[in-house]
Amino acid sequence: MDKTYFVHESSYVDEGCEIGEGTKIWHFSHIMTGCRIGRRCNIGQNVVILPGVELGDGCKVQNNVSIYTGVICEDDVFLGPSCVFTNVINPRAFIERKSEYQRTVVQKGTSIGANATIVCGHNIGRYAFVGAGSVVTKDVPDYAVVYGVPAEVQGYICQCGERIAFSKGRADCCACGRIYRMDEQRNCVRRSD
Repeated sequence: MDKTYFVHESSYVDEGCEIGEGTKIWHFSHIMTGCRIGRRCNIGQNVVILPGVELGDGCKVQNNVSIYTGVICEDDVFLGPSCVFTNVINPRAFIERKSEYQRTVVQKGTSIGANATIVCGHNIGRYAFVGAGSVVTKDVPDYAVVYGVPAEVQGYICQCGERIAFSKGRADCCACGRIYRMDEQRNCVRRSD
């Protein structure tokens, strides 16, 4: 049976992985058992994806990314070069903490910049943008632009990737025309949501 995905000869895909049609796994990467990778994903060089990780359709994982057990990325997530996830809050080399792995969810359409660190146990909202070099230590709202150490909300971004600015509780994207509003909890939502 022909594979419906591509794996470079220098990479390893362990038994028990599900990999969707049209996905490409490039040089020196290791996809460990129990991973589920969606359709049309692109996994760059020197990527390690640990057991049980889930990637939705259309995800792009750039070079040197480490995705640890407990991470779930929904569809169309972008993981920039050398970004990394954690899965334990207080690791020690001499204490096994596999029973303490925490879940991290990266929701649909989010982009995470190069060299960012995502501390486990947090959710990153839909279409959010995490700036390069940031350290995420708490949940990130939908459409938020966060950066810094620790990362803080610095503004908002449209689904199309352009920055938006609110005036009187409303923001119109000058690039695509989408309209956003602030809800009662001060969360950014698309007007049609």
